[in-house]
Amino acid sequence: MTQPADAVQRLVAQYEAFAANGGGAAPAWLRELRAAGIARFADAGFPTTRQEEWRFTSVAPLVESAFGPAPVGDGTGPVAARGEMLRMVFVNGKYAAEHSSLAGLPPGVRVGNLASRLEGAAGAFVERHLGRGAAPADNAFAALNTAFVADGAIVHLTRGAVLAEPLHLIFASAPGGKPAVSHPRVLVVADEQARATVVEHYVALEDTPYWTNAVAEIVVGDGATVEVVRVQEESRRAYHVATTHTRQGRDSTLLLHPLVLGAALSRHDITNVLDGPGAELLLNGLYLLGGRQHADHHTVIDHARPDCRSHEFMNGVLDGVARGVFNGRIIVRPGAQRTDSKQTNHNLVLSEEARADSQPQLEIYADDVKCTHGATLGPLDPKELFYLQSRGLAPEEARALLTYGFGAEILERLRHPGLRQALDEAVRARLAAGHVTEPAPLH
Repeated sequence: MTQPADAVQRLVAQYEAFAANGGGAAPAWLRELRAAGIARFADAGFPTTRQEEWRFTSVAPLVESAFGPAPVGDGTGPVAARGEMLRMVFVNGKYAAEHSSLAGLPPGVRVGNLASRLEGAAGAFVERHLGRGAAPADNAFAALNTAFVADGAIVHLTRGAVLAEPLHLIFASAPGGKPAVSHPRVLVVADEQARATVVEHYVALEDTPYWTNAVAEIVVGDGATVEVVRVQEESRRAYHVATTHTRQGRDSTLLLHPLVLGAALSRHDITNVLDGPGAELLLNGLYLLGGRQHADHHTVIDHARPDCRSHEFMNGVLDGVARGVFNGRIIVRPGAQRTDSKQTNHNLVLSEEARADSQPQLEIYADDVKCTHGATLGPLDPKELFYLQSRGLAPEEARALLTYGFGAEILERLRHPGLRQALDEAVRARLAAGHVTEPAPLH
């Protein structure tokens, strides 16, 4: 059995090879950021269930599998997007221009891949923002991503710019027939009064086991509005670890919708900092787990300034022997008066073997606040099932309708109708006959 120290050394050796073969051509600031990332990861290593933040989730599969670097070059056919939208496609973390479509970007919207934006004014912009939110010191997996950062999506909306249609960022994994790891990166910066909708979409092109280690940093300027829809639709044999860090300015609005449909094991750490008076956050997530799937969400909503509002809704539907973990922490800093924060985590458990663990937390250091949290766990309501059957629905139809409704509650909060419809179809497909189906094998 591979020991954690051996797995760490294997990744350090991969970093050293990466730094020697092409990575050394990066600007000095990026080389320093990468070096800080690998140093932090080497020091922290892989987390274990003895650590409080990881006690419900074991990363043993990441330690025991010899994940090599994901192959360079796509070797794939076209990657399908949901509808006709602007899109950037990345295969194994590398930009695939031939599958992307950025024609018709409106004025003030600057979109490009990281590898092509390291020089001049674009490079100065990236240097100013990359690694400032998801800092290597804060998270070992984010540090590992930073050590290998070479490409990714860079989205900059200048003051007052409006991106009316969604920008679809597709991250496809094609491990090439053997276990591989990739490190996708996203940076979204919306300046004052800008508006945009961005989709992060993680998919598989092969059924080989692989590991996606993703990081997204989102900065929402004063008065800006950003909606981010994050769809994790990895293969049934994938491992998905992600870090999302957001920071909001005065009177800004962020709507963040993380949806988990795929992967055998997924862990998502989300930190939202409301750093300007009047900022508003909607954190609105759904996880559908069947078979032996395991999904863990750790969220932090940090009210750092007064007069901010946050609403967090996380719903889970669990079937088979699946397990869902939710740890939601709300912090109200000293001086963050008139905070209004609500948090709920509802879990619908469709089998006796499925399990959900929920840990809502409040840390309040101000006195003029309104903060609530709550969690529920249970099966379908027998009274509701009986009522629908008394109205003529077959038992399977009644079960399917109630199960779908549990997920549809989350989807209704998406603002963009096209995205809402597309994801509604995906959710219906996973909730066939009132059960959660496992991700289908790829052929």
